[in-house]
Amino acid sequence: MNIFKQFYCRAFQFGFKIAIPMLPYRNPFVLHSVTQVPGYLKKNGCSSVLLVTDRSIRGFGITKHLEDLLRKENIRLTVYDGVTPNPTVSEVEEARGLYLAHKCNALIGFGGGSSMDTAKAVGALIARPDATLSDLGGILRVWKQTPLTIAIPTTAGTGSETTVAAIVQDQDTKHKYALMDFPLIPDAAVLDPENTRTVPPAITAGTGADVIVHAVEAYIGNSTTKLTRREALRAVRLSFKYLRRAYRNGNDMKARRGMARASYLAGAAFTVSYVGYAHAVSHSLSGRYNVPHGETCGILLPYVLRSYGKKINPQLHALAIAAGVASKYTAEDEAARKFLDALDKLWKDIGIPSKVKELKEVDIEALARQADKEGNPVYPVPRLMNAKELEKFYRAVLP
Repeated sequence: MNIFKQFYCRAFQFGFKIAIPMLPYRNPFVLHSVTQVPGYLKKNGCSSVLLVTDRSIRGFGITKHLEDLLRKENIRLTVYDGVTPNPTVSEVEEARGLYLAHKCNALIGFGGGSSMDTAKAVGALIARPDATLSDLGGILRVWKQTPLTIAIPTTAGTGSETTVAAIVQDQDTKHKYALMDFPLIPDAAVLDPENTRTVPPAITAGTGADVIVHAVEAYIGNSTTKLTRREALRAVRLSFKYLRRAYRNGNDMKARRGMARASYLAGAAFTVSYVGYAHAVSHSLSGRYNVPHGETCGILLPYVLRSYGKKINPQLHALAIAAGVASKYTAEDEAARKFLDALDKLWKDIGIPSKVKELKEVDIEALARQADKEGNPVYPVPRLMNAKELEKFYRAVLP
């Protein structure tokens, strides 16, 4: 990256870092069961709700208990269950149409990150009826208060239940819009491990990998705070303790509860301290090939970490201690190696591959430009890279 762009990126990131104490970051109010949702809605004067989910979640009956509770409490319920794994602009528009037609005054995103992001994007369009999602993509473009939003995750991974971000894809161009603004932080998050019990092993693995990537990229970046460092380390500690268990036995509710908490902590960390190039590259891949975001993040993380070299050894030392593979007395170089080896072993144990089988060489240049546009200047990464330099990560994961 040329020196002028480097200066611009670092100046931009420095400005955001010094502004962190003055920005309206907040954590959602935590509910521990869906049984608490009707009371929370009534307490906040909400009488008509749009439930945003996907057909699989609803078809398995996972939303039924909540739907029954809302109807029993005479809260009008409208359901949009058309969310897909990479939610699109058209899906958000369809859901917004239902919200307006039924005069809703609250939103519930129930499902994985896709459902929660769709609900948050609907809220952005309700707050800004004059704007399109293209207009709102980027940092601090929503501005206005969104409707009351409750996030109910059914996977432990995306962190969408606590972040400023919503990712939506243009169904025609396959470009992903990242909306990032404080009104998008949900008002409440339901951390009920029962909602994750039926998640299959492959999705448990991919979303669990996403938790670790969120925590690690937040921790190694240049915009950390004392609080986000603590949250990231706790998320890593919980993930290395419980992810294998949740993957091997979906009915291990202690492990499910631990991963739900890890997801929340990692989300809280990265919503303040941001992520890095593993995410920028992954977003371009999942948008182009419709592959799971968490899995591609996991595939990319070891390559990205190793590319930073010794520069991040102090951070990897702390992460190795959190992961339980080193102590404070372990030499930095050795601890860094131990953490990377432990990450490789964990990925192998839960079935995270080392390659992205859908990736095509011919697409790499365009994908790298997209990742460069997303990551720079926003992500406060340890070492800046331009599009040409980012191409190496795509080539590293070519099948």
